[in-house]
Amino acid sequence: MHILIKNSSNQPIYEQIKEQIKKQILDSTLKEGEKLPSIRSLAKELRISVITTKKAYDVLEQEGLIHSVQGKGSFVAAKNMDLVNELNRKKCEDHLLAAMEYGKRLGLSNQDLLELMDLLEESDD
Repeated sequence: MHILIKNSSNQPIYEQIKEQIKKQILDSTLKEGEKLPSIRSLAKELRISVITTKKAYDVLEQEGLIHSVQGKGSFVAAKNMDLVNELNRKKCEDHLLAAMEYGKRLGLSNQDLLELMDLLEESDD
């Protein structure tokens, strides 16, 4: 598992860890049932507090992406396809929102953006 912490980021460290693990689970880099590093070993590897790592794991568990077994560790949970689809839909919405905001800064109307999407779709055929 590869995690890169950016100290210059405004995003809290636990959230950086959570998002990177989440991405690896959703893109199947981390497979269902795969054991994650222990909280202590990940904290040591990243040179951060155990509390920070635990918080990231706790949030991932609350989101249903991992599950912990007392005395055995944390594992990638079975993929809930509804959850995966919802997370991917949210990611798509975020990209569309960013495109809309960028278009508005360029002076494009919603109609202009819809026409652009239609043109792009036609060019894929």
